Amino acid sequence: MSVSQLTRLPLRCWAEIDTSALCHNARIAGSLAGGGPECVMAVVKADAYGHGLPPVVEALRESIGAFAVATLPEALVVEQHARRNCDGGMVPIYILSPALPGEMGEIAARGFIPAVSTEEEIRAYAGHASALRPVNLHLVVDTGMGRMGALPDTAEPMIELIRSLPSAGLDSLSTHFPSSDEDEVFTRSQEDQFRRLVAAWRLKYGDIRSHIANSAGILHYPRAQGETVRAGLMLYGVSPMAAYQSMLRPALTWKTRITLVRDLPAGWGVSYGRTFITERPTAVATLAAGYGDGYPRHVSGKGAFVEVQGRRCPVLGRVTMDQIMIDVSGLESRPVPGDVAVLLGTGIPVCELAALAGTIPWHIFTGITNRTVRIPVGPAATP
Repeated sequence: MSVSQLTRLPLRCWAEIDTSALCHNARIAGSLAGGGPECVMAVVKADAYGHGLPPVVEALRESIGAFAVATLPEALVVEQHARRNCDGGMVPIYILSPALPGEMGEIAARGFIPAVSTEEEIRAYAGHASALRPVNLHLVVDTGMGRMGALPDTAEPMIELIRSLPSAGLDSLSTHFPSSDEDEVFTRSQEDQFRRLVAAWRLKYGDIRSHIANSAGILHYPRAQGETVRAGLMLYGVSPMAAYQSMLRPALTWKTRITLVRDLPAGWGVSYGRTFITERPTAVATLAAGYGDGYPRHVSGKGAFVEVQGRRCPVLGRVTMDQIMIDVSGLESRPVPGDVAVLLGTGIPVCELAALAGTIPWHIFTGITNRTVRIPVGPAATP
């Protein structure tokens, strides 16, 4: 069933994706990189951080420089939506995680740009390509992340290997910040090491493109003029560092509907385990969403709120798979079934919900399940 068909039904749980906010955040990232949105590699892995790949790719494809995903299946979805309207060209698609051996042939054939960390990967990709259509590789240098990449003293032989193979080309060099939002001293030393390595290799091999900065790196550390940056969380309007949040516009508003409104007497238990007992007569609304839709069960009993009629209403008792109960006693007018409740949005920021759940915003976004329908809204929306 298409989004347009679904939107004719009374949706139980949905996320509105503000495409103009996505474009605004991409412009901010490009400006901080010392250029424009064309400097931005938009990281759209994990279903665009839970925002939905098709609407995000279609909103950004005309302006950003490249897309980045984690896996081949994600790259194939992006490919369906990444052709620019202005010239029909395909936006470059980078694959940031190591591929399985059985995926390498498809990656090479489709012209995706995979990450490589070892000589074995380089030779395997080259074996699937040809001199007529070489595979372009981006070599990851591990400067402290410890997840993938060539160690600094082993990277240069891999550059030489790529340059020696007629069926392979070096697209770029990259590294990744493990703690740019937490450890400024280490991050600056890590970036300095990477820039010194790249500068030395450029003297030896000529101009080589590089990219290093994630969202915290873009926001907090000065960038070189017009260099490529990898915008992830900030692209969706959330800063990993609170000081920069005002620069960004959150793109996702997560909504559900009230299904029931009931009056419970004092001393009445709400939800499993009776962890919440009413202290007074309470108007309780039941919502058509739960952890089956991705709302975190871990906020149960932690002081979470849902917004109804522009007012914050406390979540009562344990979050269940399909339903959440909230206290609507304080609203000026009694809500009725079908009314909208905001689970996440301007009045309920994702950082607040993540903190209550003992996790991070990335986890909240990517945990929103497919039972939540994504609906693009805004000038660039193409449902």
